[in-house]
Amino acid sequence: MQPTYFPWGGYFNLIASVSVFVFLDDVQYERGTWHNRNRVLKQGGAHWLTVPVMRGHLGEAINQVRTDEKLPWRKKHIALLQQIYGKHPFAEQLIPLCEDLIGDEDLGILARLNERIIAAFCERLNITTRLLRSSELGIAGQRSERLARMCRHLGCDAYLSPPGAADYLEADRFVDMTGVKLSINDFQPAAYKQRGATEYVSHLSIIDVVANLGWAGASAYVRHGILESRG
Repeated sequence: MQPTYFPWGGYFNLIASVSVFVFLDDVQYERGTWHNRNRVLKQGGAHWLTVPVMRGHLGEAINQVRTDEKLPWRKKHIALLQQIYGKHPFAEQLIPLCEDLIGDEDLGILARLNERIIAAFCERLNITTRLLRSSELGIAGQRSERLARMCRHLGCDAYLSPPGAADYLEADRFVDMTGVKLSINDFQPAAYKQRGATEYVSHLSIIDVVANLGWAGASAYVRHGILESRG
């Protein structure tokens, strides 16, 4: 999966469900996607947290994209999280971590910022999955071909795919190509009590989950999912 900014619970469910997780950090960056933004709860509705990035060349990879430090986005994100989650039951466990991660100006490459955030949350959610970067594996190829080579390189006997890749994996006959068992990760988020919301707002950043449930509650939450086997 591409490293995304403060991902939702389903992203962590995927990581928790496998023994090795690969950040696809050398694929093309796409504007207006989860690569540089996610949603939190503000005044009872979803609100975007967006990291501004420098305009680069066409086809630039995520691990080449730089955050735009001419804009005070780090201070704004920290201030907003303090404003909307500062009185939540688990704010003291969450806000200082977010401040450290967002405020670290050494994390000026978007992929590295996202990877550090994800790794830090995994540690506190007791997710011990091995995290790797595709850029460091030295494996070329497109789509299913590259994925098949990664599976062989890592000695995988099973591959857990996000739902968005299911169709092309089947079209490419991934199972026949590799002999690897293919399963589709279909995380079904359960509703939880959200402070400040009259109705549950689903698919928010992991920040919202931890703010309302705490680390232990969030750890249990992200491990609840349904697997649909194919092949």
